[in-house]
Amino acid sequence: MDWTLLIDKTILILIVFLISLGVAAYATYGERKIAAILQDRIGPDRAGPFGLLQPLADGVKFFLKEDITPAAADKFLFILGPSLFIATALMTSAVIPWGQSFFFGEHEFSLQVADLNVGILYILAVVSIGGYGIMIGGWASNNKFALLGALRASSQMISYEIPLGMSLVALLLYSNSLSLRDIVDMQQGFHWNVFYQPLGFLIFLICAFAECNRAPFDLPESESELIGGYHTEYSSMKLGFFLFAEYINMFISAALISCLFFGGYHFPGLDSLDLAPNLAAMISVIVLFSKIIFFIFFFMWVRWTLPRFRYDQLMRIGWKVLIPLSIVNVLITGAWLTFVK
Repeated sequence: MDWTLLIDKTILILIVFLISLGVAAYATYGERKIAAILQDRIGPDRAGPFGLLQPLADGVKFFLKEDITPAAADKFLFILGPSLFIATALMTSAVIPWGQSFFFGEHEFSLQVADLNVGILYILAVVSIGGYGIMIGGWASNNKFALLGALRASSQMISYEIPLGMSLVALLLYSNSLSLRDIVDMQQGFHWNVFYQPLGFLIFLICAFAECNRAPFDLPESESELIGGYHTEYSSMKLGFFLFAEYINMFISAALISCLFFGGYHFPGLDSLDLAPNLAAMISVIVLFSKIIFFIFFFMWVRWTLPRFRYDQLMRIGWKVLIPLSIVNVLITGAWLTFVK
């Protein structure tokens, strides 16, 4: 057994795990501040300077709140639902290349937990399993509003996973690889996939909103109709798991958009500077996280700008607009690769 590799991967897994939780925690702070700016308010400003300790205060509150399990709920599944949802959200980060490798003497420290040659399929599979966490949680609550929210969430995910996958088929035809590292490295310079697959990017972006249950696609937890949707009966850290998983999914979606369509950790002109390997690695991490933060801001900006769709509108967009467009995009890409390129 290669103990050095095992130690490296263990350290990287812990770092990615802590960063994912930290980004999810402070995304809640960013969400509230951005909402406050757009609504001409101040936002959280009591816990610490500028309210920067508010996420920590919220986390402590989740831990200290009473953990209530409804008497009629299926207790095992009631716990399994949020646990499965946050576990799958954290697992998706395993195949994302977070930057170029660091070198310590002759030792290379890769910033990717696993460079799978089927990395895209791995992400789609894990995201699909996450839908079971929502469905199990809503059903186990033995609450009609939670069950309706879970049914909405599962049908929404099924509907939008089809055009999301089809948008990736066109990208993979062009990239000729399922490895995220290969796809990122093909975009060095200014050869970003968004210029070659603009329709695919638009479809993927819309589907990412739907998969993350973000407004204007937040029908599974529409407060005006379903109280809180699938997490109506949840409290304490079980509710915290659902909420944290949603923000982790948004973080991973932003990372995926950056890697698939915007060059990942590459930036035009940066690769030609011939920097020291470790300096180049640090800059590559900063570049990727700058892109991620921009797309997280975009997710939040859209939430506080656009109203929620009706459910029939949501389904119509998925089945009658995005799926036909994604099929057309695949056909156009295949024809261009066959007859033009």
